[in-house]
Amino acid sequence: MDRAEFAARIDHTVLGPETTWSDVEQVLDAAAEHGMNACIPPCYVAEAAEYAPDVTLVTVCGFPHGQEAPGAKEDEAERAWEDGADEIDVVLNVGRLHDADGDAIADELERVVAAVPLPVKVIVEAPLLGVGELRTACELAEDAGAAFVKTATGFSDGGATVEDVEIMAEYLPVKASGGIGSFEEAVGMLEAGAERIGASSGVEIVDGYDAEAF
Repeated sequence: MDRAEFAARIDHTVLGPETTWSDVEQVLDAAAEHGMNACIPPCYVAEAAEYAPDVTLVTVCGFPHGQEAPGAKEDEAERAWEDGADEIDVVLNVGRLHDADGDAIADELERVVAAVPLPVKVIVEAPLLGVGELRTACELAEDAGAAFVKTATGFSDGGATVEDVEIMAEYLPVKASGGIGSFEEAVGMLEAGAERIGASSGVEIVDGYDAEAF
């Protein structure tokens, strides 16, 4: 994998509660310079699409807790698409998963996937799940027509682990996100089966590129 191919697998991310437009501009500039994608809050998508039309824009839906009503998630996804997003990362309702309410989760995920002609990644919040729940979440995402499953929001204790990525990759392509701060850590996730990496340290990760790792 050459440097350009590697960089294209990185979703350079800024999703903190105090994120400003200036913060988003910096991420977009870095993404454009290094050949990465950008993952940004939904409130800035329209501006970002105009500011950086050549950068693949990822945004979030139901973020970070995933407990919005299904219709609200559906509407949020549609608005993001209309504003210019290229991909949607939607947070699964972990509370429903703990309640073993698969029907409710299936309904909301199917509605979001059907609402937009975009790849939808389902954030399963793996640090909060046992192995059985993680497998159930991945099965539900797969059945709903999601394009990816994503490990975590980064707002819960814990982040992406090799073990979780290996399990998730049995079902769908994986976006590993949460606590990945170096090239070496990113490579470990790719070797475990991840196809994409979500990280606020995208520049550091790409700058650490070493062709001998592949």
